[in-house]
Amino acid sequence: MTTEELTNNVLLALEEIRPFLNSDGGDITLISIDDDKHVKVRLEGACISCSVNQMTLKAGVETTIKKYAPQIETVVNIM
Repeated sequence: MTTEELTNNVLLALEEIRPFLNSDGGDITLISIDDDKHVKVRLEGACISCSVNQMTLKAGVETTIKKYAPQIETVVNIM
């Protein structure tokens, strides 16, 4: 998978999860993909102060990204 294809797949994954975040007043933005393995995102809106945002990041965002791009190893939230 090329870097462009990888980026597109990660963006597709974020589009899939975005409605769930939006329904709670949050959102997510792709910041970068490093070494084609490490994704940096920024949780926004209500997600910033949400007490379960780390669970959302791992169980929701990371799982969805890995469904679209299995080579991704980590997903981290950048404040």
